[in-house]
Amino acid sequence: MAPDTQKAKVVIIGAGPGGYVAAIRAAQLGSGVDLVEKELLGGTCLNRGCIPTKALLACAETMETIRDAEEYGIQVGDPVADLPAMVDRKEKISAQLRNGIAQLLKANKVRYVQGTGRITAPNEVTVTGDGGETKIETEKIIVATGSEPARLPTFDFDQPAILTSTTGLELRQIPKSMMIVGSGVVGSEFATIYNALGTKVTMLELLPRILPTEDDRVSQQMKRILNKKGIEIMTETTIEEMVEYKPTGVKAKLSNGETLEAEKLLVSIGRSLNSANLGLDDVGVELGKRGEIVVNDHLESSVPGIYAIGDVVGGILLAHVASFEGICAAENTMGMDSVMNYDVVPACIFTEPEIASVGCTPSKAEEKGIETRVGRFMFGGLGKALAMGKGQGFVQLVVDASTDKIVGCQIMSAHASDLIHEVALAIKMGITASDIGRTVHAHPSLAEAVMEAAEAAHDKAIHAAPARK
Repeated sequence: MAPDTQKAKVVIIGAGPGGYVAAIRAAQLGSGVDLVEKELLGGTCLNRGCIPTKALLACAETMETIRDAEEYGIQVGDPVADLPAMVDRKEKISAQLRNGIAQLLKANKVRYVQGTGRITAPNEVTVTGDGGETKIETEKIIVATGSEPARLPTFDFDQPAILTSTTGLELRQIPKSMMIVGSGVVGSEFATIYNALGTKVTMLELLPRILPTEDDRVSQQMKRILNKKGIEIMTETTIEEMVEYKPTGVKAKLSNGETLEAEKLLVSIGRSLNSANLGLDDVGVELGKRGEIVVNDHLESSVPGIYAIGDVVGGILLAHVASFEGICAAENTMGMDSVMNYDVVPACIFTEPEIASVGCTPSKAEEKGIETRVGRFMFGGLGKALAMGKGQGFVQLVVDASTDKIVGCQIMSAHASDLIHEVALAIKMGITASDIGRTVHAHPSLAEAVMEAAEAAHDKAIHAAPARK
């Protein structure tokens, strides 16, 4: 029986934060859009990443706040973590957001097609679903298939003790102990969650420091904070061999010669791009060494009319980047001339305290040949932070010495993920440190730290001692 045939001006494969945003923008511009998704609306971000981890991190933060209640003059008993209830809450939040996306697609007249999409011609996508095959004839295609947790052959992922960032969100019993392989964003967030729930966490990092993509100062201070929470961190260490898989956990031989046991082992060593089995080779789409779809600054692949966005292009693997790439690609499918700009992209890590960054670190600025001044302000000198019991961390502004324009910022603090956007806008608009320093900031507020750091770049911070000459 021949498959059904439909028509759409634009077909998007993948309904994550890149794909569904692209679908809505294309529809806003008047296009007939089909959005193809084999699993759940919202993709990894909404169902297995950003949102679920933040839901569990909110539970972890609440646990720690209750434990510290006596510092605020409140007497309470020891809190008891109910992980099944936390997971149910997490799933309810994801379901609520999925329903919101479905309503947005309906309101914008986007046709949602459930099934696995494959490009069978430069102008055709075949969808295989429960009802069989459907062919969609189209003028433009956007691939937004995302990524999955990377897997190393060292580990047998069929063993229940071995976790990925996906299965680590599905536990309904708090493990007594956990090894985490990798201390990047994902590893650090999971360490924060399970440490707060009472798990003995040991982090293993192959490189000399944790959070290796972050500024040195951020990495060093976060290591001290995690150590103080009871998290053991072993840098320049990896797992050489899995010695034993047991019903109660695992035993691993480390590269330093030690043997370590834990109830669970979570592997967080990056992402694998979902570009296989899409028919890309058959239509001549060029792929890179990692399997990434090679695109130009309009997000168009080597085959005219086929675009790609999000993790599958192998650039900055962040949900908000995928969304902006989706807008750019959608506009280009509709004949516009939109170019993706990656100069100002905030990145956030939702540990406790949070970490946020945008633009250059001092070392990256130096590599680019930019002579800089660095303004820093510690949250321990800020009234609002101390009143909140959140005096850890700092703001670091990186300023071009010749122009006074801000070229980067790193923040470690409560609500760093909110504070960073003032600086992101400043970088985008070419605002100077003097401009921020002379902008009235509300008192008491955490944002005052940004103002003070801007003044510190000129050694004029009011609430910090002058830098030593």
